[in-house]
Amino acid sequence: MKIDDCRVLITGASGGIGQAIAEALCGERAQVLLVGRRTAPLEALSRRFPGRVDIVQADIRTTAGRQAVEGAAEHFGGVNCVINAAGVNRFCLLENHDEDAIAELIGLNVTATLQLTHRLLPMLRRRERAVVLNLGSTFGSIGYPGFSAYCASKFALRGFSEALRRELADTHVRVLYVAPRATRTTMNGDAIIAMNADLGVTMDDPSVVASAVVKALRHEREEVYLGWPERLFVRLNQLLPRRVDQALRKQLPVIKRFAGTRS
Repeated sequence: MKIDDCRVLITGASGGIGQAIAEALCGERAQVLLVGRRTAPLEALSRRFPGRVDIVQADIRTTAGRQAVEGAAEHFGGVNCVINAAGVNRFCLLENHDEDAIAELIGLNVTATLQLTHRLLPMLRRRERAVVLNLGSTFGSIGYPGFSAYCASKFALRGFSEALRRELADTHVRVLYVAPRATRTTMNGDAIIAMNADLGVTMDDPSVVASAVVKALRHEREEVYLGWPERLFVRLNQLLPRRVDQALRKQLPVIKRFAGTRS
């Protein structure tokens, strides 16, 4: 797609990656509708890019929130691109997890994302060309200790992206999936940062993810995985999962040390 022809709706726009994506798209002269629960970050972007940004405060986990987003999109003049970037993470061992937190994570990362996409699909299908871009994770392809609930949600999102892409193959709506590796955002707290430093895991700046999203949109790349050796491990996990089991077994004492506190 031509980025300056894009009318983009971004969920999770008040988060670090969502803001970086919005900034990158505005820099490419796209029109952007920002969706988030916190208005201050959205308003700051609106002031930076006058005439390019509209905002809607909404909790997409609720029916009323999704209705507000749909209404804002219609008032915006419609959209031809939906970027599902809303999400939450929890780092702890499953036995220490909180049941309500698990439900909240799955509810936002999976259920609300599917429900909002379902609601917006008729609007996308009215366009000559349209895109749904789902922001996944390396952990949508590799089950990683300490992130069992998060991995479950991102595996689901990857499966949703694949199925919807095939479902819409005879239409002009394209479905893309971009999978970042570890990223420096407030969603990844001190324990994750410390663990990654101990394990020598690279963490990207949100701007790296934003650049990859813009490139994926421009070239309509169906699947994009960020980072090396993460891309290698994704492939290796598909072909030789026992090798990945062995590698992660060696990391397990370090992971448990940082994930040992209750969520």
